[in-house]
Amino acid sequence: MKVLALLIVILVLAGEAVPARTGHRGDPPTFTVTNLGSIGGTISRGNSINNSGWISGFSFVTGNARRHATLWINGGAAMDLGSLAGPSGYSSVVWPVKNNSGLIAGITQTSLDDPNNENWSCSPFLYGVAENITGNTCVGFAWQDGQMRPLPTLGGPNGFAAGANNRGQITGWAETNVHDMTCVAPQVLQFLPVIWGSETGDVSKLPLITGDTSGAATGINDRGEAIGISGICDQAVGRYTAAHAVVWSGGKATEIVGNNGGPFWDTPMAINDRGDVVGFVGIDGDIDANRLRAFQWTRKDGVRYLPPISGDVFSKALGINNNGQIVGISCAEGGVACKPVLWLDGLPININSLASGYPGVMVTAQDINDDGQITGRANAASGERVTYLATPLN
Repeated sequence: MKVLALLIVILVLAGEAVPARTGHRGDPPTFTVTNLGSIGGTISRGNSINNSGWISGFSFVTGNARRHATLWINGGAAMDLGSLAGPSGYSSVVWPVKNNSGLIAGITQTSLDDPNNENWSCSPFLYGVAENITGNTCVGFAWQDGQMRPLPTLGGPNGFAAGANNRGQITGWAETNVHDMTCVAPQVLQFLPVIWGSETGDVSKLPLITGDTSGAATGINDRGEAIGISGICDQAVGRYTAAHAVVWSGGKATEIVGNNGGPFWDTPMAINDRGDVVGFVGIDGDIDANRLRAFQWTRKDGVRYLPPISGDVFSKALGINNNGQIVGISCAEGGVACKPVLWLDGLPININSLASGYPGVMVTAQDINDDGQITGRANAASGERVTYLATPLN
């Protein structure tokens, strides 16, 4: 009897740690939607929501002069996380950050000149254009207890921090000091996928697919399994750097998408604690990412593609929770006129159709937590582009 009781306790605890993935999920939920405030500007977006209800992303400052990494705690007032270049610098939280104990990861401009003046991968996420308009370097940051600290590179000037887990590990990519002949101008230096540990200065390289020269790590779960891309020294999260979608487990890189018709844009975005991965892939000939398609990968079933809403040709899966619920976007060609999507049993549902009395229009669904809460961007009735919190009623 003691053995049986112990087995029951173990099974219960295991169930609490990682909720069972369900197949058919019944009727779609109904959401109540709340607009969140900014740090002064009229443009913001939530890119991450953890199980503590913390939403992080970015907001523009007063006058929309620049964006700063921003935190909303339990739907409260927007908190400006600042930048390592001071108040006039740029920063953002770009990826889902799944740490529940107050650790936030993102990217920030610094006050140091970039000696190579590269269009580092921070540029579109900080400045809104694919060029370095400041001439300064950009690095990944870790923010906790009101303090922002830079994350080390691999000898080069630039870095980028993406996902984080509850063990204090952060994924991203960092430049080395190697001048890579495969680099696509104006990129000069090789960059590699990395995991930063919980200790300051702790950074570890992840292996690439054989024959590749650069890569990036985008997410990590609580088991330490990381996801990302492997390819050549091109645009980091995009194009020919994303020739292979990868899961890293036990120090080994495994390609998870395979030949889908396009040797570029194969990008995992999120991984849950069961190891289920979501993201998007390119299709043959679409070098400009005009017709991306969402995917889900599991160890049991492999890859399945997630369709856009009827009439659209573009889809991205951006977030997944431990219950297997997936959110993202469905758009017209070129990634325009987007709608927020909740995929149930692989079928896309426009989240606007599930909102109860919401006067605005949601346009993206960036992340979902284990309670089914969703965040992203909405066009408010006032005309502002705001961060929203959608909470399921049922």
